[in-house]
This record gives sequence, structure tokens and C-alpha cells, in this order.
Amino acid sequence: MQATVSTFNSDGSATVLRDDGVLIDVSAAAVTAGGWRMLRPGQRVTLERTADGVVTALRRPVL
Repeated sequence: MQATVSTFNSDGSATVLRDDGVLIDVSAAAVTAGGWRMLRPGQRVTLERTADGVVTALRRPVL
């Protein structure tokens, strides 16, 4: 699932806006797991999630 970064917090966590309009909080661990050091508002990302919907990593978007 793809999303757009809404905010990037000083603790390394982020809030993203999914394409269906739902805001999701993403932990700093999930941001780091995707290889990011920093995110910019407006940046596109792909969400990697578990079966129960927990975001485990933010990846670079697939074009």
C-alpha cells in the first residue's frame, strides 16, 4: 500500500496519509527498518505491514 508522508517527528517516527485518506502513525523502528534516516512531508512511500495491519517498514515506492 502506498502513502504520502504527512509529518516526520524529531523522535524518528512519522505520520503518513494512505491513498484512501486514512492517517497512520508509523514508529521510528518502522522508519529505520526501511533504510530511512529522514523523511520529508509530501514524500511517497510504500507501507510494509503485518497481517493484522501493523506497519513494520516504510519502503521506497514502486513505480
